Amino acid sequence: MLLSIINKPAELHIPDGFLSTIVALVSWVIVIILLGFAVNKSKEKLNERQIPLMGIMAAFIFAAQMINFPVAGGTSGHFLGGALAAIILGPWAAILVMTSVVGVQALLFQDGGLLVMGANILNMGILTALIGYGLYRASAGKSKLVRYGTAGAAAWLAVMAGALATSIQLWLSGTSPAQFVFPAMLYVHVIIGFGEALITVGALAFIERVRPELVSDETVKDRGGKAWIIAGVVISLLVVLISPFASANPDGLERVAEDLNFIGAGMDAPYEIFPDYTIPLLGDSGASTIAAGVVGVAFVMLIIFIIMRLVSNIKLGEES
Repeated sequence: MLLSIINKPAELHIPDGFLSTIVALVSWVIVIILLGFAVNKSKEKLNERQIPLMGIMAAFIFAAQMINFPVAGGTSGHFLGGALAAIILGPWAAILVMTSVVGVQALLFQDGGLLVMGANILNMGILTALIGYGLYRASAGKSKLVRYGTAGAAAWLAVMAGALATSIQLWLSGTSPAQFVFPAMLYVHVIIGFGEALITVGALAFIERVRPELVSDETVKDRGGKAWIIAGVVISLLVVLISPFASANPDGLERVAEDLNFIGAGMDAPYEIFPDYTIPLLGDSGASTIAAGVVGVAFVMLIIFIIMRLVSNIKLGEES
């Protein structure tokens, strides 16, 4: 079977213990600086109809990241979504979306460490959004075939950039020697990147077919509508419904950590709210995973609305 039946999503992100404190803190500094730019740039281009679209994109990416797909050698991969978010929303809004997704995953679902959350945001959110958008913009005004091909290449390169950044962080932390961790991480993510490319191109083609105005040459303008918002929420929830069927194989980073014998360096989260994408009261079941996914979708949308309302209020205060 393509997917293993009734399995929780595998751990996806760097856990605490894999990176040294200094590497984790430097990552946080970089992320805070770039988030400041993202807030300022989003504030300049903000309009009321952009906020719901950002919420829907965050919900879809959160849901899609719950589904690990099998790749070669008993390994799995999962969708990142940074390139797709940047193509639809522009790079700065995409960074805020990806930050919200990674933050909710770490804080509520114990997916990824707290000290290393900055590194996870940098690797999976910021780098993927900037690289994906930068490359895709080169295809502006080209034929549909060229744009789709460029979008796929951008998504693939974004995954490779995230894998390379993770490898550098592991090496600088002394977790694994460069001659081992670099080829291991990049090799496994070559294949995972193709999955990212296929999903990105498929989603982009679907969006262009049903709402072509959502893909613009600049950024999100006056578009959206209640029907599109409802459709986006429904699609996200449908994706959550198939999350119990995600592959139980270890993801790329987990497989490398096992093969290179540093898996034991990972530290458990200091608390548990919805561990392993389950609702404790519902036990370890497919229904529990689905319920946790619905909670996650609601939370990432809520966080985006709160962030962008705050940004909107700051903008209004500066204009008055």
